[in-house]
Amino acid sequence: MIKQQRFTLLLALLALFVLQGCEPNPFVSELEQIRQRGKLRVGTLYSQQIFYYDQHEQPTGMEYELLEDFANYLGVELQMVPLYNQTELYRGLHNNQVDLLAAALSPTNALRENFRFSPEIYKVDAKVVYKKNTRRPRDISQVDSPLWITTGSYHQPLLKSYRKEHPELAIEATDRLDSSELLKSIVDEDIRFALVDDTTLALHQRFYPDLAEAFTLSESTSVVWMVNRLRDDSLYSALIEFIGDKHSNGDITRLYERYFGHIQRFDYVDTRAFLRSTSTRLPKYEDWFKQYAGKLDWRLIAAVSYQESHWRPHAKSFTGVRGMMMLTLPTAKSVGVTNRLDPEQSIRGGAEYLQKLINRVPDSVREDDKIWFALVSYNIGFGHMLDARRITRMRGGDPDAWVDVKENLPLLMRKKWYQQTRYGYARGQEAYNYVNNIRQYYQSLLWLDAQKKESQRRQELMKNRAPYPVNNPSIEASEPNKTEVDTIN
Repeated sequence: MIKQQRFTLLLALLALFVLQGCEPNPFVSELEQIRQRGKLRVGTLYSQQIFYYDQHEQPTGMEYELLEDFANYLGVELQMVPLYNQTELYRGLHNNQVDLLAAALSPTNALRENFRFSPEIYKVDAKVVYKKNTRRPRDISQVDSPLWITTGSYHQPLLKSYRKEHPELAIEATDRLDSSELLKSIVDEDIRFALVDDTTLALHQRFYPDLAEAFTLSESTSVVWMVNRLRDDSLYSALIEFIGDKHSNGDITRLYERYFGHIQRFDYVDTRAFLRSTSTRLPKYEDWFKQYAGKLDWRLIAAVSYQESHWRPHAKSFTGVRGMMMLTLPTAKSVGVTNRLDPEQSIRGGAEYLQKLINRVPDSVREDDKIWFALVSYNIGFGHMLDARRITRMRGGDPDAWVDVKENLPLLMRKKWYQQTRYGYARGQEAYNYVNNIRQYYQSLLWLDAQKKESQRRQELMKNRAPYPVNNPSIEASEPNKTEVDTIN
C-alpha cells in the first residue's frame, strides 16, 4: 500500500514537472528589457548637430541632449554607439545591436517596412551644394556632373524620383564619406556637387565659406528617431509620449535654437576674414585669453574680442570705447584696467566684466542662456536687456527664454515699444546681430579645435568597423560585399 502511494506521488510530481516545462517563458516587453539591462543603446553618427565631444571631452549635440532626457525618462543610463555610416546604423538596429537610432535621420518607404519612426523632432530642407565662383546650377537639369549623396539617406529615394524625368542625371552614393566629408570634397574640388540638409550646410559654411547653395531640392522633411517594427510597442509608445511632451514644454524649440539659432545668416566676406585671423592674429593673444577666461571658455572670450575689435589691440570707436575688448572708460576703471590699449589688460578686464554681467542675470534664466543675456548687456547695457525682457513679457513670451527675448530686441528701436520701457531707445537690432555673430565665431573656434579629434575618431571607427550580417535584404542599405561607392541607376 505504501509503495503504491509512493508510486502515485512520484507520478504526480513527474506530471507537474512536465506541465511546468510546457509553459511558455513569461513575456518581457522591449521597454522592460531595456530597464532590466539598465541602459538605452543608441546607434548614432559623429556630427556637430547630432553627437560629438566638446572642448572638455564631454559628449554634446542636440540629439544627444534629447537622448539624455529620454534615458532619464525611462530611468536608465544612456549608451551611445557611434557607427561609421547610415548603412551600419540600419543593420545594427535590425539585428538588435542597438535599441534606437538617432542620427538626423528621415523616413523613407523602404525603411518603414522594418522600422517605426518617432514624431518629428525638427525639419530640414535638402540643398544641392556647389563651390562658390564655379558654375551654379539653377535646377536639377543643370547638374552636369555626378551629384553625391550618402548611402542610406532619404536623398536616395528622393533622387530616384527625379531620375525618371532626368535620366541623364548621374548620382553617386557613398558609404565611405559622410555629409561633412562630401562638403570638404567640394571645397577641395574632388567633386562638384553634393546633396545635404540645410542645417549641415549652414554649419559648415562657417568653416568652409566657399560652399554655396545652388538650389533647394525638397523642403520640410522630418528628422526622426527610429526603433524596430515589433508587435511589442512599449518602447515606441514611450517615445511618442516623450517627444510630444518635449514639444509641448518648449524643450525641443530651445534645443534647436541653441544649436542652430545662430546659423541662419551667412556672411561670406566676414567668415573668410575671421578664418584668416585665427591663424594670423589669434595666436599672438591666445595665451591671455586662456589665462584670464576664468570659469568661461577662452574661445568665448576670444569670440567676443573678435566681434569687438577683430583682435586689434588699438581699435577705437566713435563712441569712445577702445582696445581688444572695447571697454568704456568707466567699465575699465571698475575692473582695474589702467590702459585700455594694452591687450593683456583689456582681455583680463573684458573677461572679468562679462563674468560680472553673467552673475547679474536673474536666476530665473536657464544657466545655458545666461551668457546671451549677458552679451546683450555688454553691447547695449544691462538696463536695456531688462527692457527687452519686459517687452517679451508684454507680448506674451517667456522673458527667461533667449529664444523669445532675442526676437524682441529690435523692438527697442520702435517708439511704440521703447516708450513703455524704463531705459528707452536702444540699438536692439545691433544687439541681436552682435550676439548672433559671437555665437558663430565661438562655434567656429570650437570646430577648429574639434576637427582633428573628430577625424581621428572616424578613422578609428573605419579601422575597427565590423559590418553586421544582413538578415533582411529589404533594409535600405548597401550589402556588405558591395563597393564603398555606388552609382545609382
